[in-house]
Amino acid sequence: MTTTSLAPEERRRLLQLARDAIRGRLSGEPPVGDDAPRLREPGGAFVTLRRRDDGELRGCVGYVEPHFPLVEAVARAAVAAALEDGRFDPVTEAELPSLTIEISVLGRTSPIRPGDVEIGTHGLIIRCGGRSGLLLPQVPVEHGWDRDVFLAETCRKADLPRDAWRRADAELLGFTAEVLGEED
Repeated sequence: MTTTSLAPEERRRLLQLARDAIRGRLSGEPPVGDDAPRLREPGGAFVTLRRRDDGELRGCVGYVEPHFPLVEAVARAAVAAALEDGRFDPVTEAELPSLTIEISVLGRTSPIRPGDVEIGTHGLIIRCGGRSGLLLPQVPVEHGWDRDVFLAETCRKADLPRDAWRRADAELLGFTAEVLGEED
């Protein structure tokens, strides 16, 4: 469930890549590629967009499984968070400077027992009855949740009963994430 720490220049590059990918899609100009070997390795990532003035969520999309090189996962997730998160209207080119970008580089998922979930360390995925839900490790910290609330809210995210994590047919997966933010 661990992630490999990124060097400061790799962190900066991924954050710039996310912003460039959104800007490029909005303006019609493709972003410049990246040849950094470590960033070309497969990786999962989520990109979260928030308004600078009030911190409100503006989009969050990602890829759990490492099906793409990390740079590609970040670029795809950034564009999807800006333009395809169905909870929000698409981001406009004029709005982009007023948004902050946060990237969560995900570690591998693995089964986790409810009692082993550590707030601020683990993100959670629940799969049950053909539904699934995911919450990143920083979410319970931001909301001041304890472990039980975190488990219940992960179930709610999957549109399941809040105690579905207790069911025998529920699969609970944990993961870690290295969180990079423009505001850091």
